[in-house]
Amino acid sequence: MAQKKPRSLKKEKAEEEVNWSEYFASIVSVCPWSKTYWKQQKIDVCNWTGELKELGNNVARVYKFANASDYKLNKLMKQFNEEREDEEFLYSHPKHGGHSTPVPVLIQQKHELLTRIRENMKGEK
Repeated sequence: MAQKKPRSLKKEKAEEEVNWSEYFASIVSVCPWSKTYWKQQKIDVCNWTGELKELGNNVARVYKFANASDYKLNKLMKQFNEEREDEEFLYSHPKHGGHSTPVPVLIQQKHELLTRIRENMKGEK
């Protein structure tokens, strides 16, 4: 009889299996440039190690947090938004449904670029 995998291993396996191409394509209605930037390899997806990386040529970085609560992600988002004026931090948690990421994440983006995109979206409406 096969042994069941411990729950934590199942969760880790589920995180590894996220199809980020499908995810970024699915949120184009709320984030119009996500699919394009993903295809251009300008969005980095990595595991959270406890340190923020410089964005460099990336327009965004998605830090995956295994088992993080939305409370913890919200707290980190606020902290980093205060500390880093040239960047904007957002978070997403699957418990919120809708266009949320399939795993808990903190998103780091270039503030100036995000502001331009938002202004262009307002102009199109």
